[in-house]
Amino acid sequence: MIALIVFAVIFAILGIIGSVLPALPGPPLSWVGMLLVFFADKVGERPDPMSTTTLLVWLGVTVLVSILDYIVPIKTTQLTGGHKAASTGAVIGLVVGMLVPPVGIILGSLLGAFFGELMVNDKGLWPAFKAGAGAFLGFLLGTGMKLAVAGVMAWLVIKYAFL
Repeated sequence: MIALIVFAVIFAILGIIGSVLPALPGPPLSWVGMLLVFFADKVGERPDPMSTTTLLVWLGVTVLVSILDYIVPIKTTQLTGGHKAASTGAVIGLVVGMLVPPVGIILGSLLGAFFGELMVNDKGLWPAFKAGAGAFLGFLLGTGMKLAVAGVMAWLVIKYAFL
């Protein structure tokens, strides 16, 4: 039981980190932490175990957020007149910017989106800036959404594991 709880907390932490880093799937990792706590409750006697309904609702939220994480940046980029290159540039800029966090992450993502759009759609600086800003806004919205969901699931892991 203790090993399950330890791994659950590790997965919850990785879920929060993965909400910012593009290489890790944040909310799914947090949900695995919830799953481990659910099984730990089945092994040990707890006065307030996690319900199956709670686990399944958060699975649905995890799937929804994972899907929206791909849709939101595309839609915000399209709304500002950008192409997929702006979204791709934002992700590349984020990865490069991780060398100098947190300023590098923000500037890298914004500049990556700007240059990605400028290289593909050479309509000038202002359209590239708008598209880059849209891609960056989509990235921020997706990241914020993932962070919020992973944070709540991390809280639930702590609540059901220790409180």
